[in-house]
Amino acid sequence: MLKEVIATGATVEEAKEKACKELGVETYDDNIEFEIIEMQSKKVFGLFGGHPAKVRVYIKESAAQAAENFIRNIINCMELTGITLSTKEEDNVITIDIEGEDVGFIIGRRGETMDALQYLTCLAANRVDPAYKRVVINTGDYREKREKTLESLGRRLAIKAAKTGKKSVLEPMNPYERRIIHTAVQKVDGATSWSEGENMNRHVVIGPDGKRSNNRGKGGKGGNRGGRGGNNRGRGGRPRNQSSSPAPNPDRKPLNEGEGVGLYGRIDK
Repeated sequence: MLKEVIATGATVEEAKEKACKELGVETYDDNIEFEIIEMQSKKVFGLFGGHPAKVRVYIKESAAQAAENFIRNIINCMELTGITLSTKEEDNVITIDIEGEDVGFIIGRRGETMDALQYLTCLAANRVDPAYKRVVINTGDYREKREKTLESLGRRLAIKAAKTGKKSVLEPMNPYERRIIHTAVQKVDGATSWSEGENMNRHVVIGPDGKRSNNRGKGGKGGNRGGRGGNNRGRGGRPRNQSSSPAPNPDRKPLNEGEGVGLYGRIDK
């Protein structure tokens, strides 16, 4: 975003100082540039003509600066104190880490407030730069902890579905979190997952994989004809060497939830 001020003064330096003061920057700031619109001229015989100097001072705000300023304004409106921001930009990704005692208000319920703030900050940042920038807002490694929690939940419910044949319905999640669940489930043999619902109510359902047979005989009978389970079965009709938990299968491809557009992706509409 280009910010500029045109100011006049008895001299060029005086006009430049006035413009910088109005912009809230120092004259020696490396981020500012100025253009002399008109040089000062003296009056003829001290009576006729003459005019002051006129300069234009402008500063271009980067996408990272716009993102940080937007968050600071939100924090001020929320009347939160003791909050510090750390901003860095790398490979077209702007990462802003928020620290402080009141970060819980910024995180919100299961990170919903922080996700909303991240979305709005992304819009604000991309208004000042034609090159698209992704914005990631984090606080206290919350996102990393949330990701591990979702991975554990997805695997636990997948194992349950494979063992009991019953499905589990999860709460609504954003596309990024749904993909984490799908990825964890797809690594468990005998379980599968899919998404149901629309818009804000879209959620993940985890259930048994009907395409994968458990190879058990009808009526609990084993492979030996005329026997009652055979010597290869233990208590409960389960083969003696069979594990009670499905084995992980890292070769199964995760479901591409959201067609590759996650929480941090471009949102055009």
